[in-house]
This record gives sequence, C-alpha cells and structure tokens, in this order.
Amino acid sequence: MLRIAKDNLTALFREIAKSQSLFLPVKNAGQTNYGIWTEDKEADLDTLKTVKSAKDIFFPQSETLYTCFKDGKKIEIKPQELEKEKFVVFGMRACDIEGIKVLDKVFLSDPVDSFYKARRDHATIVALSCSEPEESCFCSAFGIDCAEPIADVRITLVGDSYIWEALSQKGEELTQSLKTVLIDDADEKALKEEKEKIRNIVEMLPLSDLSLDGFSGDSVSEKFDSPIWEELYKPCLACGTCTFVCPTCQCYDIKDYTTNKGVERYRCWDSCMYSDFTMMAHGNNRTSQMQRYRQRFMHKLCYFPANNDGMYSCVGCGRCVEKCPQGLNIVKVIKAFNKQGGEK
Repeated sequence: MLRIAKDNLTALFREIAKSQSLFLPVKNAGQTNYGIWTEDKEADLDTLKTVKSAKDIFFPQSETLYTCFKDGKKIEIKPQELEKEKFVVFGMRACDIEGIKVLDKVFLSDPVDSFYKARRDHATIVALSCSEPEESCFCSAFGIDCAEPIADVRITLVGDSYIWEALSQKGEELTQSLKTVLIDDADEKALKEEKEKIRNIVEMLPLSDLSLDGFSGDSVSEKFDSPIWEELYKPCLACGTCTFVCPTCQCYDIKDYTTNKGVERYRCWDSCMYSDFTMMAHGNNRTSQMQRYRQRFMHKLCYFPANNDGMYSCVGCGRCVEKCPQGLNIVKVIKAFNKQGGEK
C-alpha cells in the first residue's frame, strides 16, 4: 500500500503520460468531463460526478466503423483500426465502474464488439473512492460500495494524500512504473477510518433507504401492465438528456455520410426516448411517449436483470436526478411502485 501527496498529483500524471495516454476528469468552461490529460489541462478530482461518465472512453458518443472508397467501378472498404495502445483512465467512481461492468455484459457477449473489447483490453482503470457522496447518490441501493470501488487500482483521499492500492495485474504493472513518485508509508489505520466515515455518510443520504423490492426479472408482466406509467410519463419532454448522461445506456444508431474521400459508416449514441428510435419501414413498435418512457425504466429494472443474472442496469449515480429538466428520474419510478396500494 502506497501514497501520493495531493499537491504532487501533477508529477504522477506526468509520469503516467510518459508512456501512455491518460484520461481523467478535466475542467473546461466550468464543467468537468473526462479528457486526455496534458500539462495545460486543469485536472479536477474534487468534483464528485463528471457531467458524462467515463463510458465515452470505451463506447464513444460517435465513432467511425469503416470507410468506402470508389475508383471507377472498383470499391475499397477500409475498416477503422482498433485500439492498439495502452491507456489509463484515472479517477473513476464506483458507480461508473459498475456502469462499465453493465456495458461488458452487452458488448463482450457473443457476438463480441471488437471496438469495445480492444479498448477494454488496453485500459487500466484507477478508481477513486467517494470522500463526500452527494444527496442525489443512491449507489448503495444496488449494492455498490463507494468507499471501496473495485478496479485495477484504488485510490482514497486521506488527509492531504491519496492512498494507492493495486488490485490487479494491470494495477501492479502501473504501480511498478510509478515507484519514483509513490511513497511507501501509507497509514492503513487512517484509511480504514476514512472508509468507515464514507459509509456513515452514505447511510445518512436521503435516498439511502431506496428499496428495490418487487423489481426483478420475475416482475416483468406485473410492472409492464401497471397503470402507474400513464401518470409518470406525462411531464416527459423526450429530450433524451437522461440517456446521454447515463453511464449504462448503450443504444446506438449506425449511419453513413459522404466525405470528399469516400463514404464513412459510423455509429453514434441514440436514445429510446426518441420517437424515431428503431423506426423501420413499417413504422415503430412503440408509438407513444408513455411506451418509450416505460421501455427505458423497464429495461433497467426488469428486462436487464432478467437476462443478466439479476444485475440491474442502473448504478445509482444520480445524474438523471440532477439533469432531467422535468425532474423525472428512475428514483421517482421506484418510489411510485413502492407506494402502489399505499399512501400517495
């Protein structure tokens, strides 16, 4: 167990960036999101939640799949190269790491998504414990411990230093490469006390008692046919904000566009909240906003666990709680069903 002083993080970042790309939360125009670290970037590990999660690094919002070139009657197809270089994702919170595990279930199952797999194979993830969980957080409802996120490395802020724990072979390799900046005198007792402090904060959060009773793969029909949806969906604007800030949403579209050099095929994030989502020649099988709203939350709380050994595809990060312009979110759905038949 090692440590790095908080005011010496730049030296740590510089050492990592010598041999591989380093992604971490950086502040730009008053907002914090993941980006490649360079000396001129303002790293921001103090902000609890980036606007978007680190999902973008493994499953980009837009990416080229291949390009077609035409020379007379000859057509050449050039696939986009897969990730070949190692990189580090630094400062991921427990909820976002769990979000990557959800994406693994989707993109690493047969047929395996080669673009996603290449990025996962080349990534080393450094997790950051949540020193001060916020009121919108409810990761504990899904069994996530934000005091001890599990990744290749875990760092925890204790006083004016981060304690560094390697948890995997990748983590050990990264640790060995940073011996010139990591110090071998971590206070294990102080670390234990810090983790207990974090867990005590979590227990006092307003959403700490959120119950998932009744939500599982066995409750599909009951939840699907409930009249509650008719009331819940009405304020929805179908803006898709909830899906774009969500660390587990994986819907995408594939499109073509013409360039000066040929035709590129790319994929980009899509949203089940849009009226043209999965629209085909015959139309769309979800013709109302209620049906689309129901689809989003049924997938996270019923369909996904039904097909993935009970794993929910919500991680309780609270981004939808904070960002929805109408105050709609998965917490309201869960609470509405919890109250069914009881006091309103």
